[in-house]
Amino acid sequence: MYTTTQLAGRYLKYLYRASNGKGHGTHSPFVYEFITRVLNDPAAYPDYKIVESLRRQLKADQRRLTVEDFGAGSVYAVQQQRSVQSIARMAAKPRKYGQLLYRMVKYYQPHQLLELGTSLGITSTYLSLAAGNGRLTTLEGAPEIAAVARENFNALHLENTRLLEGSFESTLPGYLETAGTIDFAFIDGNHRKEPTLAYFNQLMRHAGNNSLFIFDDIHWSAEMEESWEIIRKDPRVRCTIDLFFIGIVVFRQEFREKQQFEIRF
Repeated sequence: MYTTTQLAGRYLKYLYRASNGKGHGTHSPFVYEFITRVLNDPAAYPDYKIVESLRRQLKADQRRLTVEDFGAGSVYAVQQQRSVQSIARMAAKPRKYGQLLYRMVKYYQPHQLLELGTSLGITSTYLSLAAGNGRLTTLEGAPEIAAVARENFNALHLENTRLLEGSFESTLPGYLETAGTIDFAFIDGNHRKEPTLAYFNQLMRHAGNNSLFIFDDIHWSAEMEESWEIIRKDPRVRCTIDLFFIGIVVFRQEFREKQQFEIRF
């Protein structure tokens, strides 16, 4: 993991390279549409209030949980005690990015959604509320965190959401056996190079032309940057969009040549 100073330096370099995020001069119709209709959509959707109310509740929740951290893909978990409020403050995706994921799902309307890393279910709730008739499957390794996420899903009546509990190495293969095409995947779990690439290669077998895969924290560490570079260069990937804290992978064959974008957000 980069230090705060190192991460700030990487971010400044990204800002220098990245386009202004307005869509001017973007020759790809898909990327221009993404920028103007999704990235910069100014609407204040009512669902935002629902999720942010949940976030506030969790930030005030002083219950202590035994958290099982599976580390770099290990089936052996390291246990530690953490409060719900600390997990909500430190582990949950910030509002800005949760709402972007919401807008992506709402606009593209994927049928089958997958999330690796449920945590307390804040981002999951954004995805679920946006999905309409789509179905979300979300995977979480820590049983007590999964239990809190289930409480939240039940309280909000998210009937289109299913949570699978256990390490990704134990739950992901079984899910993929019957998954078919995965239209939208948010990978926010093990932030190490080998597991990230393993998830990518497993999911690639279920990618369709319109699938979107989103990788979290692509500049979090040197390992994650190496992973992102390998994913960007993969010949099966037609386009990538680097928003610094997340990376978006596109497979659409309309990109006859591979295209890579860095966009300020």
